[in-house]
Amino acid sequence: MSSPLENVSHACFGLSYLVAFACEVARLRWPSRPLRLTGLGWGAAGLLAHSAFLIVRHPTPASPEGSLLGVAWVLAVFSLYGSVHHAKQAWAVFVLPVVLGLVGLSFAETPVAAPPWLPGERGWGSLHGLLLLLAAVGVSVGFLASVMYLVQAGRLKAKRSPLGGLAMLSLERLEAMNRRAVNVAFPLLSGGLLLGVVLLRHGEDLAGNLFTVKVLGTLGLWAVFGVLLYLRYAANVSGRRLALGTIVAFALFLLVLASTHPFAVGAGGRPL
Repeated sequence: MSSPLENVSHACFGLSYLVAFACEVARLRWPSRPLRLTGLGWGAAGLLAHSAFLIVRHPTPASPEGSLLGVAWVLAVFSLYGSVHHAKQAWAVFVLPVVLGLVGLSFAETPVAAPPWLPGERGWGSLHGLLLLLAAVGVSVGFLASVMYLVQAGRLKAKRSPLGGLAMLSLERLEAMNRRAVNVAFPLLSGGLLLGVVLLRHGEDLAGNLFTVKVLGTLGLWAVFGVLLYLRYAANVSGRRLALGTIVAFALFLLVLASTHPFAVGAGGRPL
């Protein structure tokens, strides 16, 4: 007998997140407690359905679907926590669109099976995936902080609030949030990248595996983050330029997430 949880689909949590986002947008014009509670309820419902989907279907993080949904889940937790902790600030209105975008991208991807690791390499493969997942979360948080920074900077420059009665974090806190995200993401990305290169040695086509979109994109993302760190600590560039650089890194990050792992296999058991 099948479990009811097996019927949970992308539409279940995607639509829940969409309703929660609509409530947050409505709060920009009509700040009210009922709208806030309704948005929190739908956000929590989406997170619950999202969690059930990952538990029952457990898509491999090596696939675009698995990696996109994994990052989306962490950001959904981040959104719900931020909405509770920062009740009077525009928080979920920035985070939920990213969650919805990741869920939408994952829906368009073809499910694939886990990589066929050699004996003794499964644990290292899991660590590789965990490091890159955590780095991906750092990239996403840095992107969100950068977008909020640019919106807040424009709001202060124009001396008006485009967010109705909802407040935002200060520029200093948003810049610190971006800095911490980049500082955390870079070493995690470096460790995951190095471990991934080591694991690539068991592939039959090493050169072919190295020159895939996934690997080259990750290398490019690592280089962009290295430049961001240099600009922040050595060149002393403005917060606006760093925010724009982080947004560029996030665009590259989406390309990496949406690309297939060199060792991911399709339904027929053949490498993709």
